[in-house]
Amino acid sequence: MATAQEIFPENTDEKIVWYSITYTYLFWFLGAMYIVAPVIAWILLLRLMKKYLIDQEDFNFSPAQLSWIVGMCIMLIALVIAHLEHELGLPKLIKSSIGWAKGWALLAIFPLIGSLCIRKEIIYRASCLLGKYTLIIFPFCVMAWILGLPSTLYVSPLSIIGGPGPEFFSVSLYEIDPGSGTPRWRLFTPWAPALGMMGNLLLNFAIQEQSRRYKTYGIIASLLMVLISQSRLALVCYIILIGYFSFLRWHRSPWLYFIASPLALLTGLFGTQAIERVEMSISAIKSARAGSTRVREHLANIALERWANEALVWGHGIVERGPHMVEYMPIGSHHTWYGLLFVKGLVGAIALALPFLVSFITLIGKIFTSKVAASGLAILLQLFLYTFGENLEILAYLFWPGLIILGIAHAKAKPAD
Repeated sequence: MATAQEIFPENTDEKIVWYSITYTYLFWFLGAMYIVAPVIAWILLLRLMKKYLIDQEDFNFSPAQLSWIVGMCIMLIALVIAHLEHELGLPKLIKSSIGWAKGWALLAIFPLIGSLCIRKEIIYRASCLLGKYTLIIFPFCVMAWILGLPSTLYVSPLSIIGGPGPEFFSVSLYEIDPGSGTPRWRLFTPWAPALGMMGNLLLNFAIQEQSRRYKTYGIIASLLMVLISQSRLALVCYIILIGYFSFLRWHRSPWLYFIASPLALLTGLFGTQAIERVEMSISAIKSARAGSTRVREHLANIALERWANEALVWGHGIVERGPHMVEYMPIGSHHTWYGLLFVKGLVGAIALALPFLVSFITLIGKIFTSKVAASGLAILLQLFLYTFGENLEILAYLFWPGLIILGIAHAKAKPAD
């Protein structure tokens, strides 16, 4: 087996994953990022089915992996019923079904792909290489802003295949925040907060990386991605992940509890003041991007009101453009749960909540004995946090390596790994 310094793909499945991650910036320049993930997902799924059904290979599918399959299939059923209930027509049903295959379906397929012979080290190393390339490319993006070059170079002709918007196919060197007037960067993602999300995923992988050199690339790049995204949620998630992995590393150290005991006492004595300061900090974070906070709140209120009054069980079937007060953004956007309730109703929300719960119960007991289980739970924690700030299905084409690690954690987690 290759050493920590020499990790290369050893089979076709690993090569597909390796090159899909390490060639991220090439796909970005081609405007093909949104296309790559669904293509490799269905290719790897077909390869898995061939090995399982034709080659009769034995695979260890866990109940957690199967729960994601069931949950996402229920999503499709909810989609079809909602379209029929609201008489949206066959063309919209076909379009929505294709959207499901490129979005929600990935949350089921990639964890299942974790049962293939794909080493977790391949994903860690490839992601840290992506971090290295980010550190190389970012100074040129800064220079583009300093020199006043166009923020968006072009929108790829591949956008003709259809997608959530042109930003998924554009090559953007930088962008100017309309609220503060300061530059933000989104690099290979459709918007800046999504880059912060990828920075958190890279932190997780960099912590697992065995090579000190590549670990350094990954950690520095992850922090850079979070900072240049200027995403509040990304920063909060980053701090939580650091705390999570620090606790796992030092939980057996008596010093942890020696320090924690007086802190717990002080918290009891000054708990009220601490809560007030936390509330003040939250208010300060919200006021830093007051416009964004206002739009999110209005979008949430509209989604909840229309869901409860118009389509409680199965939802509306499709997203709808919001009014002027939310800058015409789609109703339910910026929040997975509100979006699910609006589009797929209570059934859709339950279909996502149950796999989350099953995965959590499956992994929580292994985090102290299995590194891949600890990494998988961190991914689950990150995805759960981001359900309150993003629509997961839209960004699944970006964080799919984390879904594979989640699948590996379910299928292959052992005390020795």
